[in-house]
Amino acid sequence: MTRPLGPAAPPQPLGPDQPPIAILVDYDGTVAQTDVSDALMAEFVTEEWEARAAEYDAGLSGSRRLMEWEVGLITASPDSLRALAAAQPHDAGFAPFVRRAQAEGIPVEVVSDGFGFFIPAALETLGAGNVTVVSADTSFPPGERPRIAFPNGHPRCFVCGTCKRIRVLAHQAAGRAVVFVGDGESDRYAAGYADVVFAKHALLRLCAENGWPFRRWTEFAEVEAWLTGIIEAWRADPASPVVPRPTPKPFFCGPEAWGEGRWDPPAPAGRPAGNLPTICETIDDIH
Repeated sequence: MTRPLGPAAPPQPLGPDQPPIAILVDYDGTVAQTDVSDALMAEFVTEEWEARAAEYDAGLSGSRRLMEWEVGLITASPDSLRALAAAQPHDAGFAPFVRRAQAEGIPVEVVSDGFGFFIPAALETLGAGNVTVVSADTSFPPGERPRIAFPNGHPRCFVCGTCKRIRVLAHQAAGRAVVFVGDGESDRYAAGYADVVFAKHALLRLCAENGWPFRRWTEFAEVEAWLTGIIEAWRADPASPVVPRPTPKPFFCGPEAWGEGRWDPPAPAGRPAGNLPTICETIDDIH
């Protein structure tokens, strides 16, 4: 039986011999090389599902509303769903990357705005079972339809099932710069607040459209090589300018920007219209 995914614990205080970095990683399309949640829904794809998914991908609707509707469609057994999830390809470099970070006392979390229930078992299989998972809690009561709860959602904004922004801000408040690694639409609310963003696929476009600095990546071995350089620079000189620093960003989502109680973003997600920079800078040249 998969353990429930409850509310994430506050980040541990930054230790005196730890690099001031936290690493948050998306799951679907990032650790897993496919969108596992979408793969689970493939049996139930209809014109209505395609339309709703397209609205979400365009940043016009929220994931929490979408997932609550999707879970109500599922009729397959939990075991078959877990087997399908386990069969998806994963990035073999994730576990070595995690071990490299954790050896230095750098926290690594998987933050997913998906169904969540299949992630702990997949990480265990990869050899990264000790990574904290921040996601929704999907359960399968005997004889009933699946249920989904959002223990890591925002208490006053209901656009996302899991509020990735909360985890970015929590680690920054603990004194760590946040490195975010992702690939898609659900990562926009982490990428816009993180200090370093590794982006591929749709997240590249989102970063470019919103003027958020980013580094391109294709596999975790590349992120690990970058991290090794950062750690070495910090060990040689804790004040080194190549080591990222936590930097507050203006709110562009959530109750501070939209008001309370929203289920859908007021416009395609990103910075409010009129505040977009004219030039997209990247940090590909920072070592």
